[in-house]
Amino acid sequence: MCGLTDADIDLENRIIDVNHQLLYCTGTGYYIDEPKTKSGFRRIKMTEEVYQAFRRIMDRRRFTKTVTIDGYSNFIFVTRNGNPKIGINYNSVFRGLVKKYNKDNDNEVALPKVVTPHTLRHTFCTDKANEGMNPKALQYIMGHSNITMTLNYYAHATFDSASAEMERLEKRKQQEQQLAA
Repeated sequence: MCGLTDADIDLENRIIDVNHQLLYCTGTGYYIDEPKTKSGFRRIKMTEEVYQAFRRIMDRRRFTKTVTIDGYSNFIFVTRNGNPKIGINYNSVFRGLVKKYNKDNDNEVALPKVVTPHTLRHTFCTDKANEGMNPKALQYIMGHSNITMTLNYYAHATFDSASAEMERLEKRKQQEQQLAA
């Protein structure tokens, strides 16, 4: 999300074009770099929910100033003063949300103290794997050059997901037996 600009969002075709990343270095400031790997360059189809979110965000944006970084401008996610948001901006928001949630829900399961946008990346990958998404499609969406990264480090299996998969296979076997009879 850091570094996405108007030019990267095709609302008409509902596509996000990932071809750069925005980084920040203390002392030097903002700069644009390529994704870490060749696989990081990708086009991602928006779900309806993502499409609606981008429409709302882009409609409500108020540019207080135009910031151009290495030729890129019109950043989608900006701070109140118009600077593009970077990872640390989101980490601060997440810390506050987790603290408030845990305070308001002390009788329920607490969230881990450290939740970051990267945590949500893991959650997304795990959820899509558990929903049965094609692993190679998931690898592409995640921008991983190696399927091992997607499956071993991002898609986390649980007892519930393994149980659901066993039930799915059992139902499939029963359906095949009924068709054969």
